[in-house]
Amino acid sequence: MATVREKKPGVWEVRVFTGKDATGRPTQVSRTVRGGKRDALRVAAQLEAKPPAAPARRLVADALNAWVESSEPTWAVSTRRDQRNRVALVASDPIARVPLARIAVADVERWHLRLRSSGIGEGAIGNRHAVLRAALELAVRWEWLSVNVAANARLKKRKQSRREAISPEETRAVLDAARSIGPAAELALRLAAVTGARRSELAALRWDDLESARLRIDSQVITKRDDQHLGAPEYIDGDTKTANRRSVHLDEQTIGLFLAERDRRGECGPFVFGDGDVPPSPARISWWWDRARKRSGVDRSWRLHDLRHWSATTAISGGHDVRTVAGRLGHADASMTLRVYAHALEAPDRELASGLADVLDNRADRRGA
Repeated sequence: MATVREKKPGVWEVRVFTGKDATGRPTQVSRTVRGGKRDALRVAAQLEAKPPAAPARRLVADALNAWVESSEPTWAVSTRRDQRNRVALVASDPIARVPLARIAVADVERWHLRLRSSGIGEGAIGNRHAVLRAALELAVRWEWLSVNVAANARLKKRKQSRREAISPEETRAVLDAARSIGPAAELALRLAAVTGARRSELAALRWDDLESARLRIDSQVITKRDDQHLGAPEYIDGDTKTANRRSVHLDEQTIGLFLAERDRRGECGPFVFGDGDVPPSPARISWWWDRARKRSGVDRSWRLHDLRHWSATTAISGGHDVRTVAGRLGHADASMTLRVYAHALEAPDRELASGLADVLDNRADRRGA
């Protein structure tokens, strides 16, 4: 028996029931037909006349494995590590053992609730959901599944207050404390604030990345561990998170610190914050931040990554173009910057409104004169 359903204008879904599987559950195959209803009915008649063999009883885990296998060749080293870890976490949950033919939106939303009740953070839930959604999208393209239920599921989030930016006074206090730790610590944290670079990008900096007043940021240090997390990790100099290469201007004070540190330690190896030819661990920069934050007495909730947020928020609040800020941060596109730092646009927007009003008022005065 075949059923025909119009999913959207000109796109039809044809389903044919092929019998029952070994457990007694009904099985079916589906086809997507583009055209008119006659075209869909013709395909339905063909399928009824000669039904295809019942598909294998594939599970959600099969879709996850297929997605990794088809996508992995295009992933950067860090992406491969992160996505494999997320897939492993999804695969360890009961949702991975649900047959593709029977998975429903309710299964996905109950999975979200199960993760929250176990204390998983919203960011981690979002990452796992994105993996499941991508895997089920592949299953739809390969006609293992007719609808991507993960795309239809609501990813509810707890209401959270917006994270404010660390203040300029606190930022200066941390940098002053870093100076007491050592010149390398001061340089690392100042670069984090001035450039907005991620800690892995700072760890990958080389002495020859500074050319005149511009600093080239084109790689990051990736921490690689074996599957069992045994033994010492390996540090690899690889592509940046978004595979973007960028060049940012530095101020005279930062350039002076960089050149002074190069004169002092330039013969220790090619990496600004390392010793020898091996890339340094990004954790070294985090350690400098922790010590400087404690010595400065600023709130313990502030993280090293907040220097990146401070850099972006200060630049946008100062009226600088969002595209320029996005390029400086290494965002793939300016929409990412707008989503994360929309609150920073309030001050420039107020100034813009005031400026427009001044123009209108001046014109009104001229008309009355």
